[in-house]
Amino acid sequence: MFIHSKERLEVLLEARNEFSEFQSAVPTTGFYEEKIAAAWRRALASPAYQGIGGYSPEAFDSLPVTPKERLKSEPWNFTAVPLGACIRYHETTGTTGGATPTPRTAEDVVWNTVSVAHAWGDVLEHGDRVLNLLPSDIVPVGDLVASVCEYLDLPYTRAYPFTTGITGWDRIIGLWRELRPTVLLVAPGVALQLTRLLKQRGLLEELRASVRSLMLLGEVSVPAMRRRLGDWWGATAYDASYGSTETGTLAAACGRDRLHMLTAANYAEVATEGAVEPLAPGSRGRLVVTPLNLYARPLLRYDTGDRVEVEQGCSCGRATPVLRVLGRATDTISVHGTVLSPRAVEEIVYEAAPVTGYLLETAEEGSWARLLLERLPGADRYEEPRYTHAVQALSRERSGLTWDQVAFVNSLPTNTKSGGSQKSWKRSNIRVVEAR
Repeated sequence: MFIHSKERLEVLLEARNEFSEFQSAVPTTGFYEEKIAAAWRRALASPAYQGIGGYSPEAFDSLPVTPKERLKSEPWNFTAVPLGACIRYHETTGTTGGATPTPRTAEDVVWNTVSVAHAWGDVLEHGDRVLNLLPSDIVPVGDLVASVCEYLDLPYTRAYPFTTGITGWDRIIGLWRELRPTVLLVAPGVALQLTRLLKQRGLLEELRASVRSLMLLGEVSVPAMRRRLGDWWGATAYDASYGSTETGTLAAACGRDRLHMLTAANYAEVATEGAVEPLAPGSRGRLVVTPLNLYARPLLRYDTGDRVEVEQGCSCGRATPVLRVLGRATDTISVHGTVLSPRAVEEIVYEAAPVTGYLLETAEEGSWARLLLERLPGADRYEEPRYTHAVQALSRERSGLTWDQVAFVNSLPTNTKSGGSQKSWKRSNIRVVEAR
């Protein structure tokens, strides 16, 4: 255990007290000024920020945003401590280009863990048994879930099904019967693939009996998909969290399945065409964040590149803003002149049809497009014409697009399902073909 000194224990207690106070409330202006000033001082130790001068609210407001592309092109210029001062080394998945090195100190790990653990207090319960089906190699998400479970005193095991030579579906089924998990932490695509496999083997009824919730993270998921999974599993499916390897966790689920901005851990702004303004209800644009508790690589006004909408008010009682993540600004394609995003496509597909995945085939110039839908094993094929019609009708209603063809298939390539460590929307859910 890396908390082996009085100093590290004090960090843990400070984080616990801070997040206990602000879990449900938005911090004051004074809190933000103090935390941003401390992050600013840490950032001055990095080559990227060493010339920005002293902190003041005015200096912060006039500081240009840090583009994601700059961080990716010169990651080591943003580090503020030597690698030897860190306890973990991660890299991003590289779904939008090359992988970005991301070292983390003990302080980084403690603050992010405690923030997420307090946020998930409405979802994880005492007595839960957690099956962590997320990647643990190189990327940080597996470590984060493990640390949260340890902080909350919950038994867990890691079992990413695509770890060749270590874990596979047969091994997971075997340990499932011993652990009898109540909560699954899993990427949406992996959850769909797991559902298919258990359905094919006739094991879904048996293995879902212990499960009360599925916590989806690592990729964008839409409410329609979560409802499908919840129906198949007889459980509640949550959009568990949102964030990145570079920033840590930015938002997390409440018991009403809504993503709340972790306002005590991040100062958030929204960038539009004309300005960068503090995050507020009704905001819509690219999310810009200043994580308040990064030590190895402090980031100031970091442009995530993700488009978001901000809402206020949730029946869970938290006053913190509700975030609707629309996806990366670059994750769109044009089909017949209609611009499609992952969220737009998936809201249509999973609302209109009981499928376990999809593949969008399109011509290079977007002049032709077909939607392939993966049928659930054992489903009634006589119903498929009704579902294809429903997909077309909902697509026309929501986006004005009529697909050249919508068809069902038995299975799709594995890379449409393998989770955040191995996929991006454009690389795995879209296939460019010759025009028909």
